[in-house]
Parts: sequence; C-alpha cells; structure tokens
Amino acid sequence: MAETTLADLAHEIRSKNAGPFWVTLELFMRDEDGYRIAADPDLLNERTIAELYHVEESAVALYRIPSLNVVKISFPRPVTQGSLKDRDIHAGQHHVPLAVLPVPN
Repeated sequence: MAETTLADLAHEIRSKNAGPFWVTLELFMRDEDGYRIAADPDLLNERTIAELYHVEESAVALYRIPSLNVVKISFPRPVTQGSLKDRDIHAGQHHVPLAVLPVPN
C-alpha cells in the first residue's frame, strides 16, 4: 500500500519565485482535514523545510492560513534567479519535494 503524501490531500501544491532571491511554496488543501495535517507543526515546520531544501532553518518563513486551508512557505533561492547555475528560472519545480512528503496515517 502506497504512503499518503501531501499531494494526495491537496487541491494544488505549487512553487514560484518571490523575487529573484526567494522561492514561495503554496499548499492549497482540499478540505479542513487535509489542512489540519499540512498545518500540523509536528509534520511541517521550519526544520522540515530546511532539511528538504537544504536551506538554513532560520531563513524559512511559514504561514498558516486556516480560513483558506492554505499553508505558504518562503525561503531564499539556492541560486539567484537567472544566474548561470539556475536550473529552474521560474522556481516552478521546487514544490516536488514538499508534494511527496509522506503524512501520518
């Protein structure tokens, strides 16, 4: 039996630039139950994001928006947007590690 992931509980999980130096991840959960799981600090917190994205924990900003069933996360881009080492200029694929994060059953 396959593990349940955040993507299984979400309407959409996306990532995008928040300027040339930051990435924002957004989790739009299907319902309140999914939101409670995604917003649970034991599952999703600054340390989790730091480990998934190899950034400093202190640089992660996490926002829980219960009225919309949304969790937003921002952190510095690993390289500046458009630089020679930038492999995803729009940060459109940064959401994948978060989307496949297993959730407790």
